[in-house]
Amino acid sequence: MAGVEVKFDQDGLVPCVAQDAISGEVLTLAYMNEESLRLTEETGLVTYFSRSRQKIWQKGEESGNVQKVRQLRVDCDGDAILALVEPAGPACHTGERTCFYRDLETGETPKPVSGEALAVLARTIDSRLAEKPEGSYVVKLLEDPDFAGEKVMEEAEEVSRAVREETDDRVANEAADVLFHLAALIRSRGITLEDVGEVLNGRRA
Repeated sequence: MAGVEVKFDQDGLVPCVAQDAISGEVLTLAYMNEESLRLTEETGLVTYFSRSRQKIWQKGEESGNVQKVRQLRVDCDGDAILALVEPAGPACHTGERTCFYRDLETGETPKPVSGEALAVLARTIDSRLAEKPEGSYVVKLLEDPDFAGEKVMEEAEEVSRAVREETDDRVANEAADVLFHLAALIRSRGITLEDVGEVLNGRRA
């Protein structure tokens, strides 16, 4: 099947949005020309064209924060690219995870939206796994799968009861407890939410 033709603008450029393939978070917006797009496809690492420096540059070539391509998509008009990537580090030159780290009205770091919740949870669990802070409840769950498993069963029973007998707010809270403990339980086995997501995607056929 023939590929989609990309429509470059009068300057020979096309905007490219980089999005975390695991969490769905938007990381950055930059531009590509025909050569940088070709290099991206050939190397599997996102390569942009800098409008300010008028040169091609591979993301992370100096910092090491490369963006490994999982998939390239093109929009309905063929004039914008979406790169689904695995980031090796922060996307922004400021050291922030994403270039979109400021709220338009306040200029402050925005609170995560609900669609980012599982990604934030996964990063928190990984952080606790790596740092093992003393007294951490997450560390206890990670180091004691039997305890974590008991908590999952306990919380699952509570959400089931909430659905039958309690308010919507209680249902949401109990469901959050299940997801939290389940995420820790599977991580204790080295399994990630991404692994589970791949299984779910495989069931869509």
